[in-house]
Amino acid sequence: MNRRRISAVFILLMLSACSGARPVLYPNAHMQSVGKEAAEQDIEACKQSAESAGAEQSSGGKGSRIATGTAVGAGAGAASGAIGSVISGASAGLGSMIGAASGAVWGLLTSLFYAATPSQPSQAYTNFVNRCLQEKGYEVTGWQ
Repeated sequence: MNRRRISAVFILLMLSACSGARPVLYPNAHMQSVGKEAAEQDIEACKQSAESAGAEQSSGGKGSRIATGTAVGAGAGAASGAIGSVISGASAGLGSMIGAASGAVWGLLTSLFYAATPSQPSQAYTNFVNRCLQEKGYEVTGWQ
């Protein structure tokens, strides 16, 4: 039963990590005249144009940040475990193994929670989408 709950939480975290920032449009006369559905289609068209022009939506992959966080956690855990075991008189190898395992888990969990927050698109991407939407008559107030 606990494995199902943990799996459900993990899946929710990963799904929320996939959602990226989107432009927020000011409800000017143009937006009110075309409606929200047409505005969403225009946003998607501008995003596709930006990607076609070579602007990448994100500057770094979340997967690489998670792997890096896990590796850094493992390294820090191994070092602190070895130092702690030397101070306490226990086996340095065993202490570093325990430290590496706990550090890797800590690094993985903190990286997953960090990845769950929506990442901001690259500056080139947001500039491209903003300009495209402005040319269509929209006013972009920001991204969230």
